[in-house]
Amino acid sequence: MSFALALRAELIKVRTLRPLLWGLAAVLAATVVFSALAGLDDSAGPDFDPLFTTLFGVVFGQIAAVTFGAQAVSAEYQGGALRVSLAAVPDRGRWFLAKTVAIGVPVLGIGLVTGAAGLVAGTSVLGSRADALTWPEELRGVAGSAVYLALMALFAAGLTAVLRSGVATLGILVPFLLIVSFVVGGASGSVADFLPDKAGQTVLHQTWDGALGPWSGLAVTALWTAAALGAGAWCVRRRDA
Repeated sequence: MSFALALRAELIKVRTLRPLLWGLAAVLAATVVFSALAGLDDSAGPDFDPLFTTLFGVVFGQIAAVTFGAQAVSAEYQGGALRVSLAAVPDRGRWFLAKTVAIGVPVLGIGLVTGAAGLVAGTSVLGSRADALTWPEELRGVAGSAVYLALMALFAAGLTAVLRSGVATLGILVPFLLIVSFVVGGASGSVADFLPDKAGQTVLHQTWDGALGPWSGLAVTALWTAAALGAGAWCVRRRDA
């Protein structure tokens, strides 16, 4: 089977598996709701960042994104589905590439909608406190949030291919993301700057004072994702279905 047909088959799986569709919807809903709630905080101290406040919901939307990535891969390890997939696409590398594209593209698309909707919701609630934002900053935040969500979904997909369990993947990633975001999130200028979520979230900030900037931070997250996908591809090639 060609790559185009393999990709089409994987996209059909995404469209027809209801939990995956709900996962994509949850990315949008969680981001918009929590971005609006963040805007209700009327504090405006010296550390106030209007861009991060308007896009704060992405911190919660990423949980839905990693759940989507984990579920899309873990479904293959249930009921012998992977054996059927590999019977149709014997080239395991081609199949895994099609799977990752079928995960990344929908999350990137919903991420663009999510970023724009979160920005609108957040700035509407912030009112005049969002006046300091410029169009380039807003565009960077929307595009960056979409790329970030897609990378985190793919990171989860690669880890799931290694662990062969969505439950195990989420059991590791969800606590990790929550700890990094809410406990280590205030630390900068340390190794925490290079963790996958904190590095990528730099793009959501209007200003930054750590070791990484918006795009270099996303590059670090991309390296983490590439490592996870590389490990996942190796496991798919070497292990029995």
